[in-house]
Amino acid sequence: MSIGKPLPHESARLHVTGQARYVDDLPEPKGCLHLAFGLSSEAHAQIKHLDLEPVRACPDVVAVLTYADIPGHNDASCNPTFVEPVLAEGTVHYVGHPIFLVVARSHQAARRAARAANVTYDTLPAVLTVEQALAADSHHQGGPVIWENGDSQAALAQATHVAEGEIEIGGQEHFYLEGQAAMAEPQDQGMIIRCSSQHPSEIQHKVAEALGLHMHDIRVEMRRMGGGFGGKESQGNHLAIACAVAARLTGRACKMRYDRDDDMVITGKRHDFKILYRIGADADGRVLGAQFTHLARCGWALDLSPPVCDRAMLHADSAYLFPTMRIQSHRLRTNTVSNTAYRGFGGPQGMLGCEAAMEHLAFVMGLDPLELRKRNFYADMMPEGASAPDDGEAVLSPEDISGKMKAAPQATHYGQPVEDFILNGLVARLETRADVVARRAAVAAWNASHDVVKRGIAISPVKFGISFTLSHLNQAGALVHIYQDGTVQINHGGTEMGQGLHLKCCQVAASVFGLAARDIRITATDTSKVPNTSATAASSGADLNGMAVKAACDTLRDRISGHIATLANCAVSEVVFVGGSVHAGSSRWTFAEAALLAYQARISLSATGFYATPKIAWDTAVGRGRPFFYFAYGAAVTEVAIDTLTGENRILRTDILHDAGTSLNPAIDIGQIEGGYVQGAGWLTTEELVWDTDGVLRTHAPSTYKIPACSDRPAVFNVTLWDQPNREDTIYRSKAVGEPPFMLAISAFLALQNACAACGPGYPALRAPATPEAILAAVSRACGANA
Repeated sequence: MSIGKPLPHESARLHVTGQARYVDDLPEPKGCLHLAFGLSSEAHAQIKHLDLEPVRACPDVVAVLTYADIPGHNDASCNPTFVEPVLAEGTVHYVGHPIFLVVARSHQAARRAARAANVTYDTLPAVLTVEQALAADSHHQGGPVIWENGDSQAALAQATHVAEGEIEIGGQEHFYLEGQAAMAEPQDQGMIIRCSSQHPSEIQHKVAEALGLHMHDIRVEMRRMGGGFGGKESQGNHLAIACAVAARLTGRACKMRYDRDDDMVITGKRHDFKILYRIGADADGRVLGAQFTHLARCGWALDLSPPVCDRAMLHADSAYLFPTMRIQSHRLRTNTVSNTAYRGFGGPQGMLGCEAAMEHLAFVMGLDPLELRKRNFYADMMPEGASAPDDGEAVLSPEDISGKMKAAPQATHYGQPVEDFILNGLVARLETRADVVARRAAVAAWNASHDVVKRGIAISPVKFGISFTLSHLNQAGALVHIYQDGTVQINHGGTEMGQGLHLKCCQVAASVFGLAARDIRITATDTSKVPNTSATAASSGADLNGMAVKAACDTLRDRISGHIATLANCAVSEVVFVGGSVHAGSSRWTFAEAALLAYQARISLSATGFYATPKIAWDTAVGRGRPFFYFAYGAAVTEVAIDTLTGENRILRTDILHDAGTSLNPAIDIGQIEGGYVQGAGWLTTEELVWDTDGVLRTHAPSTYKIPACSDRPAVFNVTLWDQPNREDTIYRSKAVGEPPFMLAISAFLALQNACAACGPGYPALRAPATPEAILAAVSRACGANA
């Protein structure tokens, strides 16, 4: 049984030896041409004159294309309600907007030529900030989206304690190690695209539209990405379309990759938010009502902003039962790059807004923030006859369990019953394991005796919904072959970006056939093998594709079992696949022998599998329904230190207890948790995106944009899995682990604010990212100064 084993990534050896091939490593066909975009230098302007003759005169330039050269739709948008031109049609909307395309004999020749154009503009007013957009009523979707559950205004009027404030939350650059890249090669019929994309089917769709062809004319192949994090869900469309158009025009293979600076300027980021909140509780600390206003900078095009902002609204409760809530979401149109998907997909922003409000309310009440959180957690729910995990901590009596089971499940502000909540027991266990009480006393003692370096400690929970909120995306397919020598090859619609999806699917197939995971060969994601795939996103890769692979493997196993049962004169139920062999009664065959027997009996050894997530139903227009199949949970305790003179800070220790259900691969899952936490800590501490007053991104390279380095990880980093099965019928009762751990890093932000609060009696109101400047401002506020 390969399930549950901590096996290494299926490409680990190739990764560490440099033999893993990415798009830019693939052999280029003879005569392959290279592309580069010519970019706008204005944030918002009409193109008055475009002189491309100097570009055409540059060495090794083969062609220069504009939007008029695109034979079909000049549209790279992933949103069917918004056209996002691949090349600008007379108006540019942000600095870095592609205007024309250079086709040259080398990458460097294309880049040099792209800077040779003479462009004159009629400058138009540019809207750059959320404040400017709000004042100008510059909205996507016509105006704010409002969801309301109960009368929050009346509830707040009855509250004993009320906190009101705001938090600024910065965006985040994906900074995948492999930049955006694509290569198109003309075929006898149609085109083959090799690209670094989380969504091959969307590439197929958009390329077909741009060329005026059908989807069956376009084949997209994707073996692996060097990181994606959501940045390759829609942002790769432009490159693939450009390559396909140039390849169609020239009849030659065409390749394009962004250099890092161009990549950071052209592509979308995590949405930066400003969240205004008002929250009230009774004298016992039970929240009665909350109001949130989300101001999201979406950029000039719609892209994935509607579902990102929806998910921020869906996670505005974090892990707490709010009897009444009103959320107003402004999806603001600005003359900046169109923001897009990023790990957590809006959930982190919504959760951080809620946690900031809870922290402020605890300050107003003079109550321990963790105690306020505990008083407002949803109730733990357990299946009939089950008990809480027993390791000597927080064990409920049978009477308690019975009482809980009689209560109806509590529901979120959007109407979904929370039937699988486990954070009461999980947080209690983490408190004990991480020795939180003693460490908080030690932090207080340190702060009482040190004036310059202050310490902080905080614990934060995670409750993250798993499923695409666009319901029809919750489906997946797979194709599995068994060859007559007993070897197995699988293919599915998910993409591998380093997260271990392919390995988990190999483990699933191996488990069904009784083989070792190394006996399963997986091939590149290919739209000619599995059609109409969803993006590998929303933490759904293993949930969807693992189930589809299992369905195909089950079909093949059943076919072989039926034939073997006939040969052994036994019931099909007596046929067992284990240890590389097939057992039937007193008979035994190797798996290879059984496969050969099935082949000789003319039994098909190829099967497709399909899976669609059950139980989900969601109406985004009214904000009601069940958008998620289940929730993933976790909690983290983080301890930090700050220098109150410079604002410098360090994460000293982090303890995490995270819910991965029955883990398919603990090594992969723990790696995802560690990586997600560090990436989240980068978002909240060091990664700052800065645009100047002309709309120019000033942090467009590693020299000015600071992702966490190895030395920025916690010096003490303890990660443990809450290893209990998923309540829902997922693949071997596992849970998604791609996005949920990202939000564990909120504990680092809260710990930094806790350290700032140790400097004085005022509320520090720390902003994110908590750069040294932001920490110094928060320290000043805590000391009573206006900053």
